[in-house]
Amino acid sequence: MAPLLEVKGLKKYFKTGSGLLHAVDDVSFSIEKGTTLGIVGESGCGKSTLGRVILHLLEPTDGQIFFEGRDITRVNKKELHELRKDMQIIFQDPYSSINPRMTVKEIIEEPLIIHNMYKSADERRHRVQELMDTVGLARRLGNAYPHELDGGRRQRIGVARALSLNPKFIVCDEPVSALDVSIQAQIINLLQDLQRELGLTYIFITHDLSVVRHISNEIGVMYLGQMVEKTNARELFKNQLHPYTKALLSAIPVPDIHNKSKRIILRGEISTPIDPADECRFSVRCNHACEQCRKGQPQLVEAEPNHFVACKRWQELKGRMEADAPMEV
Repeated sequence: MAPLLEVKGLKKYFKTGSGLLHAVDDVSFSIEKGTTLGIVGESGCGKSTLGRVILHLLEPTDGQIFFEGRDITRVNKKELHELRKDMQIIFQDPYSSINPRMTVKEIIEEPLIIHNMYKSADERRHRVQELMDTVGLARRLGNAYPHELDGGRRQRIGVARALSLNPKFIVCDEPVSALDVSIQAQIINLLQDLQRELGLTYIFITHDLSVVRHISNEIGVMYLGQMVEKTNARELFKNQLHPYTKALLSAIPVPDIHNKSKRIILRGEISTPIDPADECRFSVRCNHACEQCRKGQPQLVEAEPNHFVACKRWQELKGRMEADAPMEV
């Protein structure tokens, strides 16, 4: 089955006074219809930029983006307007991403007006009520303003707005990071229910490893603009091949005083993403780096079936890392 979304060698560079900042650098992956790809990594690794480039909120520097087999790397305004019906985004901060001067029903109705989805105001009003029911917003809140609602309800507005045009693909850009834990669970469950009911496909961007494990079919790990490891969620938490992924997962707290995990401490400064050297970008912090790691950037290769890694030493390090492995979480 052909993937819904396919990205090949995607790049996004920003001009700075010191040179080109490589925010997203040669990233490739595909997503099957009705599944979720989780994207994790430290702050500043390029997760959100990747999502925005795919949706053309930022234009790519190089590479290709295919949606339903069609090349959408370069689109004009008319094509982009049509593409918005199929591809939407849920932003991280539900308050700053919605207009504070509009009521709940006006916010949800706005995309319907822009895309001229319904002939009459009554039809639009019915659709808005339908969307509010779908995301669990009481109809009595239709005339409320965002500042009158809590974070969970505001994020439900964002979800309803994203769903208004019946999209096939949604980028969820840290949609629960600004919410309390109990509200996070409600929003995640809502997203999963909607995926099952509507056949939605997600990219779920987050720094919370517990959340990404719960919601994702596959997980991609990013470091300084590059994808360093990608496989299915179960495999990633059981068998990490990249030293960075290993260190990242070792930081997850284990609620068992009798089975303490071995924390991997990363030392050294993060290398600059501005005109980076032609070497492994993680080598300056990697406990296993050698001279070989500083001679050219490693390519993302299929090390094991459906398990991709960008590390020159993954084979020789695998046995050693398994011996030092933290408890599976």
